[in-house]
Amino acid sequence: MKLATWNVNSLKVRLTQVLQWLADNPVDVLCLQETKTTDDKFPIAVFEELGFHIAFSGQKTYNGVAIISKHPITDVVKNNPLFPDEQQRIISGTINDVRVICAYVPNGQSVDSDKYQYKLKWLEGLHEWLAAELKTHPKLAILGDYNIAPADCDVHDPVVWQGQVLVSDREREAFQKLGALNLVDAFRLFDQADKTFSWWDYRQMAFRRNMGLRIDHILLSAPLAARCSACVIDKVPRKWEQPSDHTPVIATID
Repeated sequence: MKLATWNVNSLKVRLTQVLQWLADNPVDVLCLQETKTTDDKFPIAVFEELGFHIAFSGQKTYNGVAIISKHPITDVVKNNPLFPDEQQRIISGTINDVRVICAYVPNGQSVDSDKYQYKLKWLEGLHEWLAAELKTHPKLAILGDYNIAPADCDVHDPVVWQGQVLVSDREREAFQKLGALNLVDAFRLFDQADKTFSWWDYRQMAFRRNMGLRIDHILLSAPLAARCSACVIDKVPRKWEQPSDHTPVIATID
């Protein structure tokens, strides 16, 4: 089973790219973030005509998440039931016997902003909910844009970024708390090349200069982590014309 996550930064703009990527990369499940489309305008027919099952939760202009699957998706839940939120940032469903959660963690804007405090509270709510979910779904994967670089090796220049949003101590502590639930960062199960990132700013020729961060993650519960045989970041879509600023992450579960 191949699971992938990709913040597409507008599905309307990048639908063709998503379809091309799926054609080139026959994954079982693709989780999308920042679809930025209302549910009534989600391109359901396009995916269904290709044989995909879909679950989605969106809003105009901002946020929005979706699960695209080769297999039926059951028991779909929108948002975190333990953290009421008008922003559409979470959708979950069961695919075969795996509970798949697609999450778009708030950015936080800056460490001195109200949005940063919202992010920390949102992450607390996520932790509480995942602790409960793991009791009923031992095979669980939570994929998405976490907007957190867990360690300095996930940052192109830790000195420049020190203390800033995405790399602050409190955000990293929140990420580590998820790990304390026995959720494993699939990418770090394997030896990886130095300076491998999943996001690059559109400015300053950041992609060409590899000035990036690894903020898109696939966390696996222990039973899935034990069967994970690979986890890679596919930089190819970031080279395309009018790309998302993020690129896909893929984990293989045997």
